[in-house]
Formats: sequence, C-alpha cells, structure tokens
Amino acid sequence: MYPYIPNTPLDEQEMLKEIGLESIDQLFNDIPGDVLLKRELNIPESKSELEVTTYLKSLADKNCSLSELTSFLGAGAYDHYIPSVVDAIISRSEFYTSYTPYQPEISQGTLQYIFEFQTLICKLTGMDIANASLYDGGTAITEAALMACASSRKDEIIISTGVNPQARRILKTYAHAQHLKVVEVDTKDGVTDQEALEKLVSDNTAAVIVQNPNFFGIIEDLKSIGEIAHKGKKTSFIASVNPIALGLLKRPGELGVDVVVGEGQPLGISLSFGGPYLGFMATKKDYMRKLPGRIVGETTDLDGKRSFVLTLSAREQHIRREKATSNICSNQGINSLAATVYMVTLGKEGLREVATQCVKKAHYAFNELTKSGKYKPLFNKPFFNEFALVSDKDVDELNKELRKENIMGGYNLGNEYPQYKNAVLYAVTEKRTKVEIDKLASVLEGIK
Repeated sequence: MYPYIPNTPLDEQEMLKEIGLESIDQLFNDIPGDVLLKRELNIPESKSELEVTTYLKSLADKNCSLSELTSFLGAGAYDHYIPSVVDAIISRSEFYTSYTPYQPEISQGTLQYIFEFQTLICKLTGMDIANASLYDGGTAITEAALMACASSRKDEIIISTGVNPQARRILKTYAHAQHLKVVEVDTKDGVTDQEALEKLVSDNTAAVIVQNPNFFGIIEDLKSIGEIAHKGKKTSFIASVNPIALGLLKRPGELGVDVVVGEGQPLGISLSFGGPYLGFMATKKDYMRKLPGRIVGETTDLDGKRSFVLTLSAREQHIRREKATSNICSNQGINSLAATVYMVTLGKEGLREVATQCVKKAHYAFNELTKSGKYKPLFNKPFFNEFALVSDKDVDELNKELRKENIMGGYNLGNEYPQYKNAVLYAVTEKRTKVEIDKLASVLEGIK
C-alpha cells in the first residue's frame, strides 16, 4: 500500500550518509540518556495514504454541516447567503494562493483588492482610513485597545460586558502581558450601563469599548456613550460593529466613534466550523501612524499609470521592524478578497436589503416564539437580528430536542452570563424562511 510519507529505507540511508551518520538514533546523541524515552511511543502504527484518508473522512463525517441543519445560532458567527460569484473569484488560482505582499511592487493585483477593501470599509463605517486586515473580530478589538493605549500613553481600558465574551477574554490575555488594566462595565436591561460607565471614566482611561449591536443583539446608544467616553482626557471611543447592520444603522463615524472594528465573517465568508475569519479596523486620521496591519495607498508609476504601494510601512515587521506597532503580519488575503467581492456584488442597496430582511425576519421570529407566553423576552429593547428569550426550560435540553428536528438552536447565555439562567440567544438571518421560523416555533412550543 502506498505510504503516507513515501521515504523508503534506502532514502533514509542516503540522507544519513549525506550528513555523515549511520543511524537515525545518532541524530539525538546530544540529548542526555536519562531524559530519553526508553520505550516506543504509545501511538498507533503508521498508516498508508488510503488508510489515513479513510480515517480522516470518518472524522469529518461526524460533523454536521448547515446543508443538513437550519441554524438559529449566531453569537458572533452567522449563516448568511454567499453569492456564488464570491467563491468563483476567490477560487481562481491567482487569488487562491495569494498571501501577503512582501514584494509589493510586483503584487499589483493583491494590492489593488486590498486597496478596494480598505475603501469599502471606510465607506461602510464612515471613517477616514482602514487597514487590511486583522485575524478576527476579537483580535481587532484588542489591537484597537492597544493602539489607544499607545496613542494616549495610558494603561486603563474600559469594556462593556455587552461585548462578545470571547473578545473580552482575548483582550484580557493581551492586556495581562502588556501590564494594562481592563475594567468591565456591566449592562443594565441589556445595554451598557451609562451611569456606571460615567463613574468609571477618568483621565487615566485610554479607551472605552462597546459593541453595536451588542452580544444580546440590542442596539446601543453610541452617541451618548461616546460623549461619556470623551470626558476622559485623550480617551478613545472604540465600537465593535456588525457590518451587515451598517446597511441600516447610522455609520459609527457620524456618532463620535474614534475607532471602528468588527468581525468580517458576515461579508461573504463561510462559517467553516469557526474560521479563518476576518477582523477589520477603521479609524480617524489621527490614528493613522499607530494603525496596526497594512495600509495600501494609490499612486501613479513612472508612466503615469494608476498603481498601488504599501504606505506607512514602519508598522510592519519586514520594514523598520523596531518601529512596528503590532505583531500582526498577515493581511488575511483570501478573506479580505471574499469580503470585497461580496460588498461589490451586493452594493449599497443589496446590503440594505440583506439588513432589512434580517431585521424583519428576526422580529417575526421573536413574535412567533413569544406569543404563547411560554418563552418570554429577556430584555425589552430594540434589536437587530438577534434576541434573547427566557423560559423555565434548560437551554441545552431545548437544543437537544431541536437537533432531533435538524434545527440548530440558539446560544446558551448562561454559559457566559450566570445571572441569565435558562436564557437563549437566537439569530435570524436573511436565509431563514417563514417555513423554517414557523417550524422552530412549533417544535419549541411542543417541548414539554
């Protein structure tokens, strides 16, 4: 059977001879004998390529994809429709292997779509400048916080508990290593407690971070929160946003936000069992030289033709590395291309249509699920495409019953918010149909 690693014993001997050794054991002569393992590793014997393929397929078959399930799960990653043109373009060989423009002058195609991505993100957020890009929404929040601390030379970060719990954990991990202080401000009735925030903000506050719509799906009052944040001296107001929601909501740049970040997965990127995803960041010009990640600029070449370059590259590792503002060294090329194709394909009206359908279908689902009184709203606030319900039923048990009907239920809020026992967060995107929503309501209503 053809081996998975096709080195023959003769190949091994030739390689050993080339480096002047007689056995593989001699490669490890420098390791003290008392720390060497004196037995075989407790792992299965090597397998052939066919056996490995069969085994991996058996593991993959244990996964259940969204082609089999109707998903009402969101909490940061969403089942949106992806136009076929997105995969068609990013699957072309010249794009599929694109990574990062270490030799930018000969990477004009890559630089152009990064430039277009930046331009679209600026238009979407109402900000002056965007990068391309960051690993995901969580690291985008963290990088924005670090940038605010570096810019203000202060070490305190205030973040709302309405921000995605995973992002808050990432921030705390980075902050610990940087000797920065992270202070959480609680939510009240599902939104950031502005009275509590006002007491926390001081001249030592580098950044105030909120999410909109927040983790509970509720629309935050960015304008009012921004006014509170800016009472601190040189305090940056950072908002993490759902890019689809910006098809309807006022742009953060018009509401006093200094830095806009977010998870780009809804912009034509597959769920892919959790990644890879795309973090975006857009800021005011004031932060231009502190912005992590690459910035592509437009110029003209010696012949006067439109061309693209990496600009302000002191932030990067491969040029003047001692002045790099971050350890981000990948532009998430294939994902930023997918997001660009998605946004260009939909256009302004298309994005507004997607957002409108999300809102209308989510509110229809909310009304259907709550009309009997068995499931009650956890909060009474305006929401986008996610909403939280509470009942006397255990959420995990509810989801088990839904799974029997090929429905992926909502997110158990009790996992991250112990005060919200038996509370579940449902997400509804433009993909969900009336039939699917009605089935969800029927199955939930029938659970004893």
